[in-house]
Amino acid sequence: MSKRGKKYVKAQEFLKEGAVYTVSEAVDMLEKTNTVKFDPTVEIHFTLNLDPKHVDQMIRTTTTLPHGTGKMPKVLAFTDGGDAAELKKAGATMAGDQELISEIEQGNVALDFDVCVATPTMMRNLGKVARVLGPKGLMPNPKTGTVGPDLLKIVKEIAGGKFEFKTDKHGNVHSIFGKLSFGKEKLEANLNHFLTTINDVKPTGSKGKYIENITVCNAMGPGIKLDLEALGAK
Repeated sequence: MSKRGKKYVKAQEFLKEGAVYTVSEAVDMLEKTNTVKFDPTVEIHFTLNLDPKHVDQMIRTTTTLPHGTGKMPKVLAFTDGGDAAELKKAGATMAGDQELISEIEQGNVALDFDVCVATPTMMRNLGKVARVLGPKGLMPNPKTGTVGPDLLKIVKEIAGGKFEFKTDKHGNVHSIFGKLSFGKEKLEANLNHFLTTINDVKPTGSKGKYIENITVCNAMGPGIKLDLEALGAK
């Protein structure tokens, strides 16, 4: 295990060993345990009692936090409507049709995007690049709202803060819920919204205790455990 830096160790001193915190206390601790000079992203990590090998124990959904994430997503739009310019104006970083797919197929496009969206008719053509988009988690999917006839609306929603989260290969969820500079009130609202959402999307195949642990932290900061009992977590 790599040795922690001095700033990390110092930040960890604010946290009592074995202690758990309410939402309000945890947000206070985010400020105290910040180890960087820039405005860090704040993260949330759920340890869930799920086995993603079973379809009915997987989570893949979207949410929009009350105050956004503080991150401007890079969106790639596959369109057949000749509206590429409009899509870019709405927030898409890149937009195009069959020609764009060909450029990706040839390796001429750097796939450093956060999300890809497409019209239903364009989905038929994406099979050519599915092996490239799939492993990066960029394949548009109707279940997560990234496929639809009204791409302009979809792009505007994503630019407005709508994002996807899903279970990893261990059945856990890792995401972000804002920036430290949002301040206590906005971070509490975002965090409470995320906690409600994770309960709302509890898979039908979940058995026994659903949430085993919830930790929040600053980027590069120590984990702050939430009090599951106070949250009424099941």
